[in-house]
Amino acid sequence: MEKFFKLKENGTTVGTEIMAGLTTFFAMSYIIVVNPGILSQSGMEWGAVFLATIIASIIGTLIMGLVANVPYAQAPGMGLNAFFVYTVCAGLGFTWQQALSMVFICGLLNIILTVSKLRKYIIKSIPVAMQNAIGGGIGIFVAYIGLLNVGIINFDGGVPALSTLNQPQFWVFLIGLVLSAVLLVKKVKGAILISIIVTTLIGIPFNVTVPSDTVSFTEACQALPTTFLAIFKEGGITSLFSDVSKLPLVLITIFSFSISDTFDTIGTFIGTGRRSGIFSEEDEKLMESGSGFKSRLDKALFADATATSIGSLFGTSNTTTFVESASGIGVGGRTGLTSIVVAICFALSAFLATFVSAVPFAATAPALVMVGVMMTSSFKEIDWSDLDEAIPAFFAGIFMALCYSISYGIAAGFIFYCIVKICKGKAKEIHPILWVCTGLFILNFVLLALL
Repeated sequence: MEKFFKLKENGTTVGTEIMAGLTTFFAMSYIIVVNPGILSQSGMEWGAVFLATIIASIIGTLIMGLVANVPYAQAPGMGLNAFFVYTVCAGLGFTWQQALSMVFICGLLNIILTVSKLRKYIIKSIPVAMQNAIGGGIGIFVAYIGLLNVGIINFDGGVPALSTLNQPQFWVFLIGLVLSAVLLVKKVKGAILISIIVTTLIGIPFNVTVPSDTVSFTEACQALPTTFLAIFKEGGITSLFSDVSKLPLVLITIFSFSISDTFDTIGTFIGTGRRSGIFSEEDEKLMESGSGFKSRLDKALFADATATSIGSLFGTSNTTTFVESASGIGVGGRTGLTSIVVAICFALSAFLATFVSAVPFAATAPALVMVGVMMTSSFKEIDWSDLDEAIPAFFAGIFMALCYSISYGIAAGFIFYCIVKICKGKAKEIHPILWVCTGLFILNFVLLALL
């Protein structure tokens, strides 16, 4: 195990990796019941999506851990599943089989982009200040996810506001938040995982820690054939190209899937991998060599690219690198062993979904908030007194939370970076790839507005 994962070389231990894996899993375990709840609104069977979600998460996370040896977990992404249901199926009128087919093609496109090294070159083209802004922005985004998940911030009046603290879940959340803060300040090993476990137990007398409605493993297995390889059956991938008049709309939708998936992943890797040392200077040199997939970042990008197509084969929307992986990295996860632990937990959850679903948002939200606090330290590397640097950094960092999208935050940063450079007469300093990416983002916004 030491030799395979290079634990000492990465400054970690088996115990730390296990703790990190458990922390990441509990932080993202909500996807097990939330994803089927969303995708089933498109007509897919709940049990089939439930099992497809688990299988896609296991395979994607195992590839990330065994091939890339990095502590990231993969699962069907939030936001992308909503786009799948509410925009592609409900809004544009595509069937769920056709939407899955688009996800499959999107995955193949991402594999091509990765093998051709384009995704790697995009990362290399991003200015250092912007990378720090992305890191800090993901910290805000992760904390914001936690606050929204537990409902302590609401939009009932049309504007964000603090909820009235008259519900047990808010009390449990606040107890967990204080507990995790105290444990972290006291430098207690496993502080975040301990706070999740203790807060879950505290939630029992408050009737907050309760299992969600789910299905048995046998029932899920019986339902899975309805989505497994559905893209190759009647009404699947071939139907996308049977009506030539709809071809432009199909291509636009695939493009939208791909650009969101790509930049969500890039943002997560930049935001969590660089500062933690997961993607080290030596890794960068290997990446610069350009020969083969030698660096951890190369392999991680490839692992992420393959997961989307694999997930679509079983019956779920885009499988992507979860930003909640930051919680495990925050407690010391540095190698693929963390990912293996997450994958094992997902496998067990297929049989223990009732117990896993009992872990409330009130217990995991404090962990995400505290991880967010730690990640915002990247902002200190930005020269905020220099508006040339501060304006793009602000939009890249803040818009991730405001738009609830990593890719949209990066888009805002790119656009304002180009505007600033053009106004200063320094357009030549903009990397050609950055020009292309900015143009694609603008094109995506225009196309989405026309859909």
